[in-house]
Amino acid sequence: MGTTNETMVTDFILIGLSEHLSAQAVFFWFLLMAYLISLLGNSLIIMLSIADPRLHNPMYFFLCILSLIDLIITNNTVPEVLANCFLYRPTISFHRCLVQMYIGLFLVSTECVLLAIMAYDRYAAICQPLHYMQIMSWRLCGSLVAASMSLSMLITLVTVLLQPTDFCGHYIINHFVCELQSFLKLACSDTHASQLFMQMSSLLILIPPFGFIVVTYGRIGSAVLRIRSTQGRKKAFSTCSSHLTVVSIFYGAIMIMYLKPQQKSPSEEEKIISVMYGALTPMLNPLIYSLRNRDVKGAFWKAVGRKM
Repeated sequence: MGTTNETMVTDFILIGLSEHLSAQAVFFWFLLMAYLISLLGNSLIIMLSIADPRLHNPMYFFLCILSLIDLIITNNTVPEVLANCFLYRPTISFHRCLVQMYIGLFLVSTECVLLAIMAYDRYAAICQPLHYMQIMSWRLCGSLVAASMSLSMLITLVTVLLQPTDFCGHYIINHFVCELQSFLKLACSDTHASQLFMQMSSLLILIPPFGFIVVTYGRIGSAVLRIRSTQGRKKAFSTCSSHLTVVSIFYGAIMIMYLKPQQKSPSEEEKIISVMYGALTPMLNPLIYSLRNRDVKGAFWKAVGRKM
């Protein structure tokens, strides 16, 4: 962390929307609403998935893990962004910046793989309903989640090892939070290895899972069209459309951020896009999965009736 001119970087300044004061108030209220909905919705899904025996199956096990990841993602960054909204030049310590950045990297990478696992779960449920519990055994479910976390941890650890050490006094991050691309642009030491690994890991963690999801839902779609029951088709399309909505928003935002050619400094549009997978997707997940899911709604009203 020392530099060639003996300048130690101990804090970073986060610019965010400090140059657009009129937009800060709108951004603050939008982010606060998204945070509160995400906090309440994801906490509720976790509690219902644990408490209600009807939700003790692989689909809701993965949904519970997804809600837990989203809960940690939002609490990792959003409260700090909200607190910084009305500060002209908010600061963040060097070590807090690293913690925020690498926790975010680990969780977002895990969610990328988890969404592909959830697509496979839906494929097994719709295309092989009679053998669903044999295919998606609890042992397999645990192994798939452990594998996704292990891969994400490996990517995060390698990124940590390739982290630049010299910043030559550069301490202004043009973002709301400590984000890996903006962080690397501050370094005055060689970041070629870090940039190359970031591109390779982005391709690894985005393209294969997304391609798997597209192929899986193509096969699910053909299987659904063969279902003779109108009610059965409707239920299958409802479940799958919920997952596809989440996938489209999440992968779309991240691909725009990490797979396009990098600029010297992130634009205002890129900053807003980063909010989509950092705040908007965690807010939409519980809304999409609960409002369109009869089992979750039933578990909720059952819990409310028991309390009353």
